Amino acid sequence: MFEASDIREWRGHDVVDTAGHKIGVLESVYVDTATDQPFFATVTLGLPTRRRLAFVPLTGATVGPNYLKVAHSKDAVKKAPSIDTDGELPAADEPEVFAHYDLPYTPGAGGERRLGRR
Repeated sequence: MFEASDIREWRGHDVVDTAGHKIGVLESVYVDTATDQPFFATVTLGLPTRRRLAFVPLTGATVGPNYLKVAHSKDAVKKAPSIDTDGELPAADEPEVFAHYDLPYTPGAGGERRLGRR
């Protein structure tokens, strides 16, 4: 797995599902604010005039030559919560991203955000 600090090297590379089908292009990584470890990626999807960034967990993801392979199907990622390409994930929407992939969501001890964009 790549480190969040290495995102510049992987940004713009293809993101594929376990069957090797291209989902989109890696845009950014969101880290777990409690551990500073990569947790979600955003993938650019859609037509050139209607692009959006969908969230996909990095748990079980692997890297290969010029691609990032995620452990979720193309269909699941396309149906995932998303933001505009110049948008930001509101703190109130974080639980929805986790719920889509049946992941447990726990905010920080003081109620702070769980995800931070890198």
